[in-house]
Amino acid sequence: MVQYHIQSDSDIPASKQLFDQIQFAIASRQYPPGHRLPSTRQLAMITGLHRNTISKVYRQLEETGLVESQAGSGIYVKAQGHEGGTQRRSPILEEYPEAYKIVQRSLDELLGQGCSLSQARELFLSEIDWRLRCSARVLVTVPARDMGAGELMVREIEQALNIPVQLVPLEELSQILEQTHSGTVVTSRYFIGEAEEIAAPRSVRVIPVDIYDYSKELGQIQQLSQDRCLGIVSLSAGILSIAEILIHSLRGDDLLVMTAQVNDAYKLNALVRSAQTIISDKASYDRVKAAILTARDDLIRHPQLICSENYIGDKSINLLKRELGLG
Repeated sequence: MVQYHIQSDSDIPASKQLFDQIQFAIASRQYPPGHRLPSTRQLAMITGLHRNTISKVYRQLEETGLVESQAGSGIYVKAQGHEGGTQRRSPILEEYPEAYKIVQRSLDELLGQGCSLSQARELFLSEIDWRLRCSARVLVTVPARDMGAGELMVREIEQALNIPVQLVPLEELSQILEQTHSGTVVTSRYFIGEAEEIAAPRSVRVIPVDIYDYSKELGQIQQLSQDRCLGIVSLSAGILSIAEILIHSLRGDDLLVMTAQVNDAYKLNALVRSAQTIISDKASYDRVKAAILTARDDLIRHPQLICSENYIGDKSINLLKRELGLG
């Protein structure tokens, strides 16, 4: 169950704290597609916020395309990408839409049981052919402002799947897709709405991946002593931003939090000299360790360095393997 932490005396508006925590819960699959969010009354009791504030947050989430309101039922996490059944259009699909949905569900069940795409080919030839064509090229896309997040995704996908992956700024995705006849676009749930808007008209499949929920790291942060200086280092500016919000919502002003992108040498060196605990993503770990060694003569005590092993959740990696016919 998602735990909400709202700092009422913070400079960060309570509505933004709540919005970011729900958005993170959706992106990290703590709230999976189809999950019904707490009612405004329930969330008001949990957080102490006014129901009007919660309603405003839910409207903002709906505007971003992360959730949808169902009259008389509630607010639900919106299914996206392959979950929403976005598919190529053809006369057969137009004529038999429900029958094709049955084929899709059956194929997913086979994949879940360990059946390979080649084994299922004769049973579902048209669907398998389409998926194999889409698998010819894998594109990871994120906004240009946070290419670090894309680099983390590319590293983990290439390592786990042993395939080449191309990183494309979201702003250039339309142009790239005009030049290719097949491919699969992969992105974080944070950016799925924008990617779908570009890819769907071109009959290109988009697969959203869930980011790691960082429950282990948040648990370690919860145990840190008051007034400790905590450093967060990542390739991704987006991860640093959401980390600051989550940590502040969890601990308020109990901790001094410093952040640095690993390529910013000035900020990284300042962080290494000030923080007693540093949490780093795997891609940045060696650089952080080297910075600590370089500064060792200036340090009274070396900071505790914690490496966060994942950016993408394990279930998403396994799903990609099945969707691309690699396992």
